Amino acid sequence: MRDPRRVVRHPAENLVFATLQDFEFPLISDTAHSVGVAYDVVRRGDEQYGSFAERFSYLIDPDGIVRRAYPVSDVDNHAAEVLDDLHRLTTDDA
Repeated sequence: MRDPRRVVRHPAENLVFATLQDFEFPLISDTAHSVGVAYDVVRRGDEQYGSFAERFSYLIDPDGIVRRAYPVSDVDNHAAEVLDDLHRLTTDDA
């Protein structure tokens, strides 16, 4: 199991960041590291950027089911990929 003792942004820092980015959704501030461990995104301390969680996004449906996991490597196209999948999922469910 990965070491969960990693640096995480404080809730107030996430709120400032989300406000500056005009996000219409809350950001998780996982100070207890329980979410990071559950989603297996906590890096080992000896890895590059070991004090930060891996960058992943999850598309979660209204029933709480993870429909898709996205390792975030292409920041410029990431949002479009997620929105395309969201559109596809909502159109298929209609």
